[in-house]
Amino acid sequence: MTDSPPDPKLLLEPTAKAPVILPEAPSALFSVLVRQNFRASNPVFPLGAVSLMVLGLIWHWAWLGVMGALLALIFSLQVILPSVQSWIQRYLTPQERRSLIGILAFFAALAGLANYLGVYRLIQHWLTNFKYDEFGSWAEWVGALGQIMIALLAVYVAWQQYVISKDLTIQQNRITQQQTIDAYFQGVSDLALNEEGMLEDWPQERAFAEGRTAAILASVDAAGKAKILRFLSQSRLLTPLKRDYYLGRPIFDGLGGYQEDRHHGIRVINLSVMLVAAELAGQDLRWVDLSEIYLIRANLQDTDLAKANLSRSVLYEADLQRADLKGTRLFYGSAQMASPRSRHHTANYETGEFTGAVVEKADFTDVKNLSEDQRYYCCAWGGEATRETIPGGCAGIPNKLAQSESHQA
Repeated sequence: MTDSPPDPKLLLEPTAKAPVILPEAPSALFSVLVRQNFRASNPVFPLGAVSLMVLGLIWHWAWLGVMGALLALIFSLQVILPSVQSWIQRYLTPQERRSLIGILAFFAALAGLANYLGVYRLIQHWLTNFKYDEFGSWAEWVGALGQIMIALLAVYVAWQQYVISKDLTIQQNRITQQQTIDAYFQGVSDLALNEEGMLEDWPQERAFAEGRTAAILASVDAAGKAKILRFLSQSRLLTPLKRDYYLGRPIFDGLGGYQEDRHHGIRVINLSVMLVAAELAGQDLRWVDLSEIYLIRANLQDTDLAKANLSRSVLYEADLQRADLKGTRLFYGSAQMASPRSRHHTANYETGEFTGAVVEKADFTDVKNLSEDQRYYCCAWGGEATRETIPGGCAGIPNKLAQSESHQA
């Protein structure tokens, strides 16, 4: 059996397994060698350029000195510019970079305008005709300037010492306040719990707990108040608990907790008027039970009130600008049936009558996550001052507060 002759096309076309490698030209090899060996970061080149500049200065060869200076400048810029660019990209945001370019362009424009308007010529003329002998010797001026600089340095050092002392004082006050709050937590827990860790609050113990709470809320800042409110709420010390009718002890709910009773329950600590005109701006009060609390003229700007319970609370003239009201309970029942609390009527937690918060003259400007039900209730029972601040407006929502006042009159 004889072999068939090979295909002529296969002889002309190179296969993929055996690529044809052409020799590189001498010029290409030279450029590769130059790129691999010539690096501006190599210290030999800037040092060599500086050496040429020094030799030009020594031998008084201007052309050699100028050439060495230019080479040194080029080599140094090739080393410095990447570092400067990396620093700018790392530490300056795009907005700050644009601002920096704008500032440089601004001063460059001022310098150019000063040149074209003849400001530099006027300064040169003034310096030329200035009579220095009328102002004493330069030594006296330098001495006076040195004294002024020393005084300025002393003022700067004193200011830095004040700033450092102020920061240390603020930090020490925070530590002291936290220690005071921790002691309060422990004291309230000892008052409300028995030896077995069960809630056992007698009337006098509740009175002492409320007294300690009133005292500490009046002595801490906004962040401290928020910590105390979160502790009391999560401990269910602010929640009205169902009690037995003999000893007044809380009743278990069968799920490891205590039963809640909004109608007749008793709170371990009743905040009542402790937060009137309180400063709580920007604090975290999520899931905090603030029901039936007087928050008259309280500052709640930028406060996170998500899932907080504000039913039957008094928000008269309270400032809630930019507060987060996502899921915040302002009433029970439906928004159409709900109405604010009343001293003469019993709350109905099924229909919502007399379970709502008092929002008259409250400021809801730019509040976040305001639901339609919340908007309806605030527009209906806030009055004209409150309606003007509701995001989205109150078009089509009746002013029930005005109707109720006219009916009572």
